[in-house]
Amino acid sequence: MNLSGILVVAKPGLRDQAIQSLAALPGVEGHQVDEATGRIVVVQEAENIRSEMEGLRQIKAVPQVMMAEMVYHYIADDRDVYEGIPPELQETEPAEACAVPAYLND
Repeated sequence: MNLSGILVVAKPGLRDQAIQSLAALPGVEGHQVDEATGRIVVVQEAENIRSEMEGLRQIKAVPQVMMAEMVYHYIADDRDVYEGIPPELQETEPAEACAVPAYLND
């Protein structure tokens, strides 16, 4: 089982819809919401790293989500051993495409 803590930022005015969409995803549970900034702390439970990364991709694809990044990761038991990041788990977008909004740098 893998656990990951993910910081999600909802698009302005769409926080409640984002929370509902996130709750509908398998293994995803919202734990904290900052009403003023639209930040949502999400915990995701997955069977392995591949499932965990796929779950993060699904969170990023939620229409009401402006940004989502994994900030914590715990591996309890994963039978796969990796020498590096498998190609199918690497980001498909360049890092510049996911620029951090200025207000998150405060």
